[in-house]
Amino acid sequence: MQDTIALVDDDRNILTSVSIALEAEGFKVRTYNDGAEALRGLTASPVDLAVLDIKMPRMDGMELLGHLRKTSNLPIIFLTSKDDEIDEVLGLRMGADDYITKPFSQRLLIERIRALLRREKGGEDGMPGTPGGEAPITRGDLTLDPARHLCTWKDDRVNLTVTEFLILKALALRPGHVKNRDQLMDAAYGESIYVDDRTIDSHIKRLRKKFRDADDNFQQIETLYGVGYRYREP
Repeated sequence: MQDTIALVDDDRNILTSVSIALEAEGFKVRTYNDGAEALRGLTASPVDLAVLDIKMPRMDGMELLGHLRKTSNLPIIFLTSKDDEIDEVLGLRMGADDYITKPFSQRLLIERIRALLRREKGGEDGMPGTPGGEAPITRGDLTLDPARHLCTWKDDRVNLTVTEFLILKALALRPGHVKNRDQLMDAAYGESIYVDDRTIDSHIKRLRKKFRDADDNFQQIETLYGVGYRYREP
């Protein structure tokens, strides 16, 4: 059964080009050029995942997210401009699952969409022991299950965006080894995508906050100033 993706953006070039790319990957696509139209459409006919631009006329992506979260846990990816870090933080706090900064790679967006859909389906197309499945990673109280995009700390679930999950996975794979920001960028975004150092630092900050919300004593992600980050050995 095909997954249906909603694209909401006031840039018709983005709607057209991304729709073509997604349909080529086997997705069904519904497009909306403003938040008000999207809210009516998504309320009447739900989809499997939505990609929302933050800045739109009539109703912006943040307001649309607020309306959707009243009744739905629909996976949502934000598209943001380069200087929208405050909006990114607010969006994630309100319940967005991930964000991608414009201009963006369509391949990166497709991979993020697939990862979120796997998470929502419980990894049914990539369970450990099946082709393409990855075995869970356990480091003391931390367990990461890449196949299901599931993270737990002391048996409590910690909800991570796809980007946060990939950064934590890169650190946890080799506890005690330092990863510089470039290495974490490659792990989270791929070698062909550039993001500035501040973006990685912001992700690390949010990772720590999410784990400290679950455990006040969480200290596993260490900063080595001027070098990078590492996951403390259990």
